[in-house]
Amino acid sequence: VQLQASGGGLVQAGGSLRLSCAASGRRFSDYVVGWFRQPLGKEREFVAGISRDGTNTNYKDSVAGRFTISRDNDKNTVYLQMNSLKPEDTAVYYCAAALTFFWRNYVRQTDYDYWGQGTQVTVSS
Repeated sequence: VQLQASGGGLVQAGGSLRLSCAASGRRFSDYVVGWFRQPLGKEREFVAGISRDGTNTNYKDSVAGRFTISRDNDKNTVYLQMNSLKPEDTAVYYCAAALTFFWRNYVRQTDYDYWGQGTQVTVSS
């Protein structure tokens, strides 16, 4: 599967952005999908994940309640709605896919088989 992330940009603190991860190739509903982010000079970290059918999600503690991950398998797309953005959310955001039959908290980079290119999110104070 090929992944294409988009939707990043510059936003003021308190604002919102919606990221999209569009997939092509193998049937998208076969994949668990996650969003990661990498602030400049720091390690890449897990942000949110969603099960194959969209019924299960998990979040990094610092974004829970502000970010919402969702998916539309008919459109082969996963979304990350980000509200109440903070300067510390500034990072390059990546989507990733794991070919798996099972749902659990896939939070490690090594849990994922495919990666899209990043999209920059910058939150100004």
